[in-house]
Amino acid sequence: MELTSGHVWTMVCAALVLLMTPGLAFFYGGLTRAKAALNMMMMSFVSIGLVAVVWVLWGYNMTGGDGIAEMFGNPFADFGLYGSLGTEDLIGIGFGATFAIITVALISGAVADRAKFSTWVAFVPIWVTAVYCPLAFMVWGGGLLSADGAIGSAVGEAVDFAGGLVVHISAGVAALVIALLLGKRQGFGTDPGHRPHNIPFVMLGAALLWFGWFGFNGGAAGDATEAGLIWVNTLAAPAAAMLGWLLTERIRGKRATSIGSASGIVAGLVAITPACAFVDPVGALIIGFLAGAACALAVGLKYKLGFDDSLDVVGLHLVAGILGTVMIGLLGRPMEDGRAGLFYGGDASLLLAQVVAVLVAVVYAGVVTFVIGIALKATMGWRVTAEQEEAGLDRSLHSENAYEFGGGGMGTSYSESPDTGEQETVAAAGPADRETTSVGVQ
Repeated sequence: MELTSGHVWTMVCAALVLLMTPGLAFFYGGLTRAKAALNMMMMSFVSIGLVAVVWVLWGYNMTGGDGIAEMFGNPFADFGLYGSLGTEDLIGIGFGATFAIITVALISGAVADRAKFSTWVAFVPIWVTAVYCPLAFMVWGGGLLSADGAIGSAVGEAVDFAGGLVVHISAGVAALVIALLLGKRQGFGTDPGHRPHNIPFVMLGAALLWFGWFGFNGGAAGDATEAGLIWVNTLAAPAAAMLGWLLTERIRGKRATSIGSASGIVAGLVAITPACAFVDPVGALIIGFLAGAACALAVGLKYKLGFDDSLDVVGLHLVAGILGTVMIGLLGRPMEDGRAGLFYGGDASLLLAQVVAVLVAVVYAGVVTFVIGIALKATMGWRVTAEQEEAGLDRSLHSENAYEFGGGGMGTSYSESPDTGEQETVAAAGPADRETTSVGVQ
């Protein structure tokens, strides 16, 4: 079978999307305390390993094929992908795996500094199986929200080109649920030590995310015309969102910040994801700018409402994901089925379909994540001990330090016994329990 340019394009885009997860690790790792940076990055990296295994064995099968109650595909239809050997389908299967990986990794930002790594390892495959795969089937695999599905045929097919519903809204809702189950970090909202410890890491992570996002949005382009539109929109929306975020900071009497610019970029990328092939470049600018401003305001809600979404997964991915998905109903260009956004001559049918799809995604992801979270809390527990949290998760859970702040002594930390779950004292490389005096580094 000849390797075509289309095959190569999909493989390159898959590699770009896979790179997004290490990029996310840098983005999240820089936002945490120095003594929890490795733990934060590990949650992204271990997601790659866990989800890739699930995807090969049964995950991919659940996103397509003959549906079960229009909710998910048969997980055993091609267990282990033996039936796909010798076909070009494996290229698309690999591309799809990278989406599932980044989706669950996004959730980890809400549990920074206080979650058991062992519980996270259990959560990832369960959540991908029970939440991500069914939602992917409902939207992209011919399920409930598709044109022939029970909901889609009643209110109109949901439009989600690259994952506003499936990726960002589901991850944002899950992040909120798990953050509420875990409770707040010690010193939440009062301890200055919770400030980001490495802002250059945050900027690097945002750059890698933006780079990879061109594959995230563009990998499914049907032709050169669509690919060009997606590329420009993936450039325009984050650029406008960054400016919207920085302007909001200035209007609120604050200085323009590096973290604000990086967060604005991510907000714009999230918002344009579902709409990248359905709006024109001006529409992308509007969506991006609104997302930047809205998310800049939304990230502060955790302090007012009292939930600890540590790295603003809710404020970025849920808010921007909903905004970008719904805005298709206003700014969507005329589509092949005749539907268009309200501002482009369409009626309210497209807007209605988008709103209903958002509600379905929020309710489904929220309820199922709550069930998973409660079950894990009752069996394994979510929170580390107060002593482990204070010592830092890098040393207490992984026996490692991200940095050596002078000296090479051996410190004492606690780790979780893999057999009993009880604390055991281990030697951790690095200075004894001494913290740097640098501002913002704990």
